[in-house]
Amino acid sequence: MSELSREWSEIRQTFQRIWGYEDLRKSQREIVASLLRGQDSLAIMATGGGKSICFQLPAILNEGLTLVISPLLALMEDQVRDLRSRNLPAATLHSNLTQTERREVLRNLPNIRLLYTSPETLLSQPVWEKLCDRQLKITGLMLDEAHCLVQWGDSFRPSYRRLGAVRSTLMQHKPDHHSRISLAAFTATADLDATAELQSCLQMENPHLVRTSPYRPHLGLKVEIAWTSAGRKSRTLKFIRDRKGQSGLIYVRSRSDAEKLAAWLRDNSLATEAYHAGLPPQERRHIEQQWLNNKYPFVICTSAFGLGINKPDTRWVLHFHPPLTLSEYIQEIGRAGRDDKPAEALMLVSEPTGLLDDSDRQRVNFFLQQQQNLQQQAQLLLPQLPRRGNFAEVTRGNPDAAIALGLLHRAGDLVWLTPFEYEIHNFSQKQKLKQTVGVQSAIRQMQDYIRVKGDRWAFLLNNFGFEEEAKLLLESNN
Repeated sequence: MSELSREWSEIRQTFQRIWGYEDLRKSQREIVASLLRGQDSLAIMATGGGKSICFQLPAILNEGLTLVISPLLALMEDQVRDLRSRNLPAATLHSNLTQTERREVLRNLPNIRLLYTSPETLLSQPVWEKLCDRQLKITGLMLDEAHCLVQWGDSFRPSYRRLGAVRSTLMQHKPDHHSRISLAAFTATADLDATAELQSCLQMENPHLVRTSPYRPHLGLKVEIAWTSAGRKSRTLKFIRDRKGQSGLIYVRSRSDAEKLAAWLRDNSLATEAYHAGLPPQERRHIEQQWLNNKYPFVICTSAFGLGINKPDTRWVLHFHPPLTLSEYIQEIGRAGRDDKPAEALMLVSEPTGLLDDSDRQRVNFFLQQQQNLQQQAQLLLPQLPRRGNFAEVTRGNPDAAIALGLLHRAGDLVWLTPFEYEIHNFSQKQKLKQTVGVQSAIRQMQDYIRVKGDRWAFLLNNFGFEEEAKLLLESNN
């Protein structure tokens, strides 16, 4: 800590005054210290570990603007609302703002310490031009929920793949600023492959790596077979009724699944709502608040729900359908038992043959087919892509081109010279795109978890790089 330009006691006093806690956790102190030194950081911290404070506190202590890149509108608004309630200068830019609101935020950038935005908005022309103003001091570039880059970066949200060129390009526009823009990525889940992918894609320079274990001894993990579709519903109904008065979450795989299950549970006299990314922002906000205030004991939701939302007394998480990956699973079960009191996570799965209910297998196959279709569409575009080009020109009216560029980047055959200019290396008319890295492997890991006979926590710890902790856990159980 002696390397810091200010005494740690001053940092701690600021933290106490704004957030009201006695002190930061050890992992938080490490990240705050590295960011105040200007060092890159990669923080893999269990859900509920206080990741946001790790970049919010340095942003308040430093001069200049810190950019926070976040995947979801609701997540941005929640954090900005919390910061403003503490009288901190924060704002968000997203597509739902009016033109007047957007202009006001951009005009006020010199007075803002934390600006939350998505990769797509960050790289939109009006926003980027303002950020490149040589008079605007930018201190930090923070990627929140960084696992989204690995999960979505080469298909659903290809703009994530362009983020690695943001820092160097911004610094080229600010020759008068001698301080370096610090770069950090934060996520609750990243195995060793995902960790390497984040460092490479974001062009991190010797990052300070902090990894905390996701293990929660008070959170019980169960997987149970639901033999039929009707059996899955009746098991869910019994589970909820046996936990009357307890707060929980039910995860499903799609918007229509959420709507149908919520309607069926309401028909069975249970107060609940469906939450998914297709709802208007006001409706999503209302459902969140109803759940946070215990008006709804539980919510039926897709993976869009829960990022950045903290309800410590959540006693259970029920997966009506199994998640596709272990990363999703760890994220979602991590929303239960944050108060360190007993909590449970139950996953319902089809019986192994799928003879009576093949819906789980159909969902996995549908997802894999989608990925394959994206791959094939992108492959057809390869001969049409200029070896060196501009993102906006190449992708105008053709979103498949953005996916093709993302897949080439992940394969190591493309570099982003700036977030807008690319160059393809080793290009040939017969070039083949490599298959999306890790998709099938990640699904296989989830299936292995479903079938595991031993300690489920030990299995998870092994898969996320905590082998020694997994070994000690197994020894203590014997």
